[in-house]
Amino acid sequence: MDYEPLVTERIEAGARFLREFDKYAPVSAAFWLKESERRFWHLYIASDEITDENFDLAYGEVVRIARELRDPWFDSLRVKVIGTDKPLAQAALDRQRLSPGQTLPRIYDTLFGGVWVDEAYIYPSPIPASTT
Repeated sequence: MDYEPLVTERIEAGARFLREFDKYAPVSAAFWLKESERRFWHLYIASDEITDENFDLAYGEVVRIARELRDPWFDSLRVKVIGTDKPLAQAALDRQRLSPGQTLPRIYDTLFGGVWVDEAYIYPSPIPASTT
């Protein structure tokens, strides 16, 4: 299986997207995750306001914001919205608590929230302002 690296441009595009999504539903945790059994990276967004009853509305907002941003480094099909009660969200929140407001080191080849991952990148909270 081909490896697709997570590049700075994609991380920054994700941060721009997250700052906009945060206006819709406050983002508690956000992270890029490359599961061991998947080819592509996915951006996970966890919010207390996302539930099983409204996650479809959140996906609608993902599409709307992506259309507005028109960023070639951002693909709305790679976004997964989850509630903060999910194990992946809890794993990211636990890591954030260790270093609040700081960029966290990437995670490699480990079990993360019950999922085997090749790599993960967790955004600091709050999402930092754009560097570009």
